[in-house]
Amino acid sequence: MLHFRRTTALRLLSALTLAAALTVTPALAGTATAAPGQAAASAPSSGWNNWSCKPSAAHPRPVVLVHGTFGNSIDNWLGLAPYLVARGYCVYSLDYGQLPGVPVFYGLGPIAASSQQLSDYVDRVLTATGAAKVDIVGHSQGGMMPRYYMKFLGGAAKVNALVGIGADNHGTDLNGLLNLLPYFPGAADAIDGLLPQGLTDQMAGSAFLAKLNAGGDTLPGVHYTVISTRYDEVVTPYTSQFLSGPDVHNVVLQDLCSLDLSEHVLIGLTDRIVFHETANALDPAHATRTDCTDVFS
Repeated sequence: MLHFRRTTALRLLSALTLAAALTVTPALAGTATAAPGQAAASAPSSGWNNWSCKPSAAHPRPVVLVHGTFGNSIDNWLGLAPYLVARGYCVYSLDYGQLPGVPVFYGLGPIAASSQQLSDYVDRVLTATGAAKVDIVGHSQGGMMPRYYMKFLGGAAKVNALVGIGADNHGTDLNGLLNLLPYFPGAADAIDGLLPQGLTDQMAGSAFLAKLNAGGDTLPGVHYTVISTRYDEVVTPYTSQFLSGPDVHNVVLQDLCSLDLSEHVLIGLTDRIVFHETANALDPAHATRTDCTDVFS
């Protein structure tokens, strides 16, 4: 059994409290409906996963949100999904990387298989919305895994932009990944006695990452944004998240707001400065300056 420091548990409580508070927003206008072949979400999703949504001329591409390791399609996006819906986007999120007998905690299966799940889901979104391409926003593993989909499963032709929040593009060590467990009560018990391939695939130097990054980090035609925090305790060093390529924007959160102390989990769950910079990446033609005042946006 794994044991963790009490201070980390207290940070978890704070993060969950903030996430819950963010759900009480004007964006609570709708609830999730299931995609064909996907079970309905067990909780309201604040207007996203609305399969009757049609993209507007202002935001012509649907946004697909890809959760991180131990996350799921609802909990990971209680902050960002309503934020984007309120700004006029059609927003969707999927569950991927499920292990048999392990509910709620996803992103644990082999990442190549998870990438196929993403591929199938993007096709559903494109069919439902009539759009030619999607934009993808992913947190942690969810910011890295779509690169496999784009490189090996034909996804590059269907993706306009990829925004990775705390994405482990070049991997991390196992201790870094296990640092996630205190944020997901019960996850340690769920995986006790086994080491899922979804974790080992993310370890720096893994065969999966070697294949993913061989020949360069990026693909032509896709716009890449990576948003990182200097206080990341999971994907370390935080600079390992950065991508190299001709159409890449690597952003350090503290360069936008030096007062922001968010670490790996909070930048995906609650950080509205990150949310604003994400919105800029999705609509660069109308981007506005991102700074500390965006906590009030």
